Amino acid sequence: MSQAKALRLDLTTRVSGRLWLITGVLGLAAVASTLLAVSIGAVPVSPAQVWGIVADRLAPGSVTPAWTAAQAQIVWEFRLPRAMLALLVGSGLAVVGAVLQALVRNPLADPFLLGVSSGASLGAVLVFILGSSALGGLSLSMAAFLGALLALVLIYVLAQRSGRITPARLVLAGVALAYLFQALYSYVLQRAQSGRAAQQVLFWLMGSLGGARWELLPIPSVVLLAGLAYLLVQHRPLNALSSGEDSAISLGVNVAFLRGRLFVLTSLLVGVMVATTGAIAFVGLIVPHAARLLVGADHRRVLPVSALLGAVFLQLVDVAARTVAAPQELALSIVTAVFGVPFFLWLLRRRG
Repeated sequence: MSQAKALRLDLTTRVSGRLWLITGVLGLAAVASTLLAVSIGAVPVSPAQVWGIVADRLAPGSVTPAWTAAQAQIVWEFRLPRAMLALLVGSGLAVVGAVLQALVRNPLADPFLLGVSSGASLGAVLVFILGSSALGGLSLSMAAFLGALLALVLIYVLAQRSGRITPARLVLAGVALAYLFQALYSYVLQRAQSGRAAQQVLFWLMGSLGGARWELLPIPSVVLLAGLAYLLVQHRPLNALSSGEDSAISLGVNVAFLRGRLFVLTSLLVGVMVATTGAIAFVGLIVPHAARLLVGADHRRVLPVSALLGAVFLQLVDVAARTVAAPQELALSIVTAVFGVPFFLWLLRRRG
């Protein structure tokens, strides 16, 4: 074996070992954040009790109960589904952010900032207020998906100049469309006959995990796992696209076809997440940059690390939202904005 090949093999081994170490640490962090999210609340439950309740539910009679029936109900029916939903939605939004940043070659790309989440929210609000039958039988997730896809297509068209996407036009088009979609669903909410229902939807639109139930988890789980698996297979075209359209074309990537597929996939992910929890800001902006700092720019590493980081981040955000102003619960986007706005301004300043 030549010296160059030996060096490449050694470098690959070290990078792979670093990736496994980081994913292992983040996996443990996800377990710890889940335990924290389930334990904290108006009724305290220790981590040992949480483990016992889960074990007893999965294998009845295997553990001697050291908890009350009320604690078991709170953990299994309310807190654990909420923590799992935070894990799924945080992972999904982080993965979407990483893909969008590669897709449009802009570090400021994020489903919330680009108006994709607002488009999905418009579709969801129409189903909430008008009903599924008024929209031809569209489900909540399907309406949110179509709204997100419409937003992405409009952004892509408006951001082009001479056949190419420019970063400044992309951000401006996304912000303008976000305001447009917000104005449209605000009008729908204002015209709603039930003011209380409109208030509840408005709070949900800013991000809330309060409606988490076990029956809500299968759809986002399947969509996230299938989407992440497909994106990992496409990591080389994503890497090429991150280097520029010309580089991607020279490497044999069909850029238009790849963009079309990724537009549909990211719209599906955003639509499902928004339909479940409302629009949550800045997760897709902050987390992919943190992942790149840890493992570099290769999407084979960035995507799984972003998914794990996003899961931990949103679980901790949800804990803060439930405890900072207890007994009142804050909308998740209020908490994420505390981190996201300074980070966004730092990125702007860094890029001049």
